[in-house]
Amino acid sequence: MTQPSQHEAIPDSGSLSSRLRNVYWIGGGSGAGKSTIARRLATKHGLQLYSTDEAMADHSRRCPPEACPLLTEFKKMSMDERWADRSPQTMFETFHWFRGEGFCLIVEDLLKLEPNEGVIVEGFRLLPQLVRPLLHDSSRGVWLIPTPEFRLAAFESRGSLWSIAEKTSNPERALSNHLERERLFTAYLQDMAEEAGVPVINLDGPLAESVLESRVATQFGLQSEPEPRPSSGLKM
Repeated sequence: MTQPSQHEAIPDSGSLSSRLRNVYWIGGGSGAGKSTIARRLATKHGLQLYSTDEAMADHSRRCPPEACPLLTEFKKMSMDERWADRSPQTMFETFHWFRGEGFCLIVEDLLKLEPNEGVIVEGFRLLPQLVRPLLHDSSRGVWLIPTPEFRLAAFESRGSLWSIAEKTSNPERALSNHLERERLFTAYLQDMAEEAGVPVINLDGPLAESVLESRVATQFGLQSEPEPRPSSGLKM
């Protein structure tokens, strides 16, 4: 499998890891339950929640063309050009978020949050090789790696399986391309996580949300029953 080229460099990662010491990171493939688990943990443990998916539209506007050339090209494409007319391999290799474009904007956003409050950040944009230098402690990050079967079941249960494909002139081909692109990306994530030496949770069968939540909480060293504390009033 061809690997994407060099990602954005994060300057002064040593000092940034200290400034981001209260951040918990959940990365992984689509359909792994990252958003659900992050939301549950944030609610239970009084953490701020930052979704990289929800930030994509803002980051798309903030990212200059010279810093995000693949994003710039993607914006010009029709839905057919994005999902039906190209091979899954090309789709994987040229997808801007998979290549780390805009990752610096995630870091910028996190640095603007209250430094003394814990925050849980989640999303597929958290590439292991970019996050690893920012981990204050190796236990503060985890990557959820779903099998294709797990992802398909998740998409079907959410009712989102055809949400992109149905916007093209060839839904069947677009869906097939989309699922194969996600498979390639997840395999890439698995390889990069192993290379970076970061924790991984493989998802290959039915798993209750509470069980996965417990496994991620254990990885993070969070108390199973957190002590109550006053709300900070900050909403994400």
